Amino acid sequence: MTMPAARDFGGSIPEYYDRYMGPAQFEAFGADLVRRLPAKPRGDVLEIACGTGIVTRRLREHLDPAVRLVATDLSRAMLDYARAKLAKSPGIEWQEADGAALPFADSAFGAVVCAFGIAFVSDRPSAFRQMRRVLRKGGVLLFNVWDSIDENAHARASDELVSSLFPGDPELQLATLPYGFHDQRQIRALLAEADFRELRIEKARIEIQSPSVRAYATGLIKGTPRSTLLRQRGASLDEVINKLAVALTRVGGDEPFRCPAQALVVEAQAI
Repeated sequence: MTMPAARDFGGSIPEYYDRYMGPAQFEAFGADLVRRLPAKPRGDVLEIACGTGIVTRRLREHLDPAVRLVATDLSRAMLDYARAKLAKSPGIEWQEADGAALPFADSAFGAVVCAFGIAFVSDRPSAFRQMRRVLRKGGVLLFNVWDSIDENAHARASDELVSSLFPGDPELQLATLPYGFHDQRQIRALLAEADFRELRIEKARIEIQSPSVRAYATGLIKGTPRSTLLRQRGASLDEVINKLAVALTRVGGDEPFRCPAQALVVEAQAI
């Protein structure tokens, strides 16, 4: 998806992501996203940035069995993990693909779904044009993105902790990525330029739920490319996790860890 570290989800990152981040937050956001899609959309369904298959599984269970579902990701490691995890789930086609250069024919799909992937795309105008190109007229684009870091105390705590360890390091700043694409005027403008009609932009709020703050902190570090960036800077991941757990305790407690989180959900129609 032409995003920094997009192919750096290798090694144990997919497992940590799926084990710790999935149940804590992405399952709930995924359920909210999928419920907005008709069980019988006007054509096949394309998922972009499927990750470890959290939303993919929900899509397959939600959609009519006759609806074709194609799940894609730029990260081969994430795609392989998702394919293996859902090996017993029939009716899912898997394909490695860049969201800004989709390898599909024009008007091939009736719906495009993307959970938390668009914020990472460096060339968003191209990505939206690609989504419009593969959608038939009247097709639905459904995606979510994180709301402002100020609306997500867990992210603010994490950002402040890592920034204190590596001041002024732009690659480690969450406020820019992935919490930097929440301006609704910008989103509307990009949709209009790509020939989409905005249907609605709504806020989705969940409660992050993890059995312990350390488990959640482990996911935030070892389940993302941040682990690679921190290792490259000579940091001990366990030491960073310990310090992050202390910071997160202030916003969500210890055992269990509970903290509100907020995203934006966007529904648009191809015109």
